Amino acid sequence: MLITFSLTCPKMHLPFFLLLSLSLLSFTTHAHNITRILAKHPDFSSFNHYLTITHLAGEINRRRTITVCAVNNAAMSGLLSKKLPIYSMKKVLSLHVFADYFGAKKLHQLNKGSTLTSTMFQATGEAPGTSGYVNITDMKGGRVGFAVEDTGGTFNALYVKSVEEMPYNISVIQISKVLSSPEAEAPTGGPSQINLTDLMTRQGCKAFAQLLISTGSDDTFSQTLDGGLTVFCPSDAILNAFMPKYKTLTAAGKSALLLYHGVPLYQSMGMLRSNNGLINTLATEGPNKYDFTIQNDGEDVKLETKVVTAKIVGTLIDEDPVSVYKIDKVLLPTELFKEAPVGTKGEKEAEAPGPAADEDPADQTVSDGALRIGGGRLGLSVVWGLCLGGFAYL
Repeated sequence: MLITFSLTCPKMHLPFFLLLSLSLLSFTTHAHNITRILAKHPDFSSFNHYLTITHLAGEINRRRTITVCAVNNAAMSGLLSKKLPIYSMKKVLSLHVFADYFGAKKLHQLNKGSTLTSTMFQATGEAPGTSGYVNITDMKGGRVGFAVEDTGGTFNALYVKSVEEMPYNISVIQISKVLSSPEAEAPTGGPSQINLTDLMTRQGCKAFAQLLISTGSDDTFSQTLDGGLTVFCPSDAILNAFMPKYKTLTAAGKSALLLYHGVPLYQSMGMLRSNNGLINTLATEGPNKYDFTIQNDGEDVKLETKVVTAKIVGTLIDEDPVSVYKIDKVLLPTELFKEAPVGTKGEKEAEAPGPAADEDPADQTVSDGALRIGGGRLGLSVVWGLCLGGFAYL
């Protein structure tokens, strides 16, 4: 979307070059919404539907410089006939999202006629070897073929057409067949089969996992899995440094602190970035609020208590209905720790919530005397200065 911003100064006969420069000030927005893009094409309704229910749509919307390979309803019918569980379906569809931009022109001008590109399936860390990569090859007769790297190099899927391009933000293209592989279709355990403490131990949160087990708090986390669960676990180094304070807590305090790091509902990274505000935790009980504030800061997500502000620094798993994120500080509730004095580093920073994912950034007003238009900033004082400069010129 292109927005043109023009100003007319009080004097009608400004120098021509000044009027021209003001009238041509423009900014381009870079937000995209894959659901809305595909909704304009009914033949992709099935593909669009499964991007939504697997929560891939939200992940696509927050990424930049990507390519989505859509398939029509007829091609999707073959995949749906396999009756894959939703977790396997998500892995298969993740193969259709590339971590690079491929418009129609680039596809027909590949360096050396072929390239290997990473997909969202590879980014999950669940793809063994190179099974999360796709080979794109410019073939004879102007055709372009696509093949999952570990499937023997057979190019069953061919480029059909460009659906929509927003260089170099997102390219949506149609391919003739579904991209899949045995690795992507392999059964994935449901949420109740996930061993949270084992997952944390293998991915840098062993100390936190051991505390959950030693206090019996792991049972509370496990019992919440099927209904939706989000966990924020401090890394080993962070938690080890905090242990002297942890040991001063009572048994009930230790349990409450650990439960404070769990939220009884699923929150994908996209949801965390767009849904700012207070949230209850597994430790919340009656008058004991044990809540904290989720606050996005651009691409970063911060968790703010009145004692400390932590930031999400990694993702261990994000598979509906379970997500586990690594954070850079231990979350400290006011029910157990003193509120940070005003003016200290522990105090919350007064930050305005960012726009939600479905809001147009063009509607946002910046409080420092600048207007944000399509992701850009235009200093009003600069524009007024141009006007005054025009008067002086006259």
